[in-house]
Amino acid sequence: MSGPTDPRFDVPQADAFTRPYWDAAAEGRLLLRRCGTCGRAHHYPREFCPHCWGEDVTWEPASGRATLYTWSVVHRNDLPPFGARTPYVAAVVDLAEGPRMMTEVVECGEGELRMGMELEVAFRGAGATGEATHTGEVVVPVFRPRE
Repeated sequence: MSGPTDPRFDVPQADAFTRPYWDAAAEGRLLLRRCGTCGRAHHYPREFCPHCWGEDVTWEPASGRATLYTWSVVHRNDLPPFGARTPYVAAVVDLAEGPRMMTEVVECGEGELRMGMELEVAFRGAGATGEATHTGEVVVPVFRPRE
């Protein structure tokens, strides 16, 4: 049985390295890591470049633009809180800066989804206004159709 102080399994756990990423998300900004050696961006955040293994990697703001690469509509998920969200669209998007990112597509009916459709970042959580740093709620980047 879990208690109120047990770690949650349904949200990411920020650590000292990823704190800038989660703090930016709480402010409504998406960050990437870019390698100073080969120049390529990557996501998820790592302390080294997954392309050339260089260690000269820094944070940079992402444009928030992406295209839909692939998706699956999840109709059943028994793990809380995901069951209350069904159906939802689990997706992989190609960020404008190059990396692929696992995410969720929101504000779009499943019949409207198209490979290559243009998307923009949105944020699920405490309104993406910085509240998450006070409430402890994690703000997570998701994507919606671009207007």
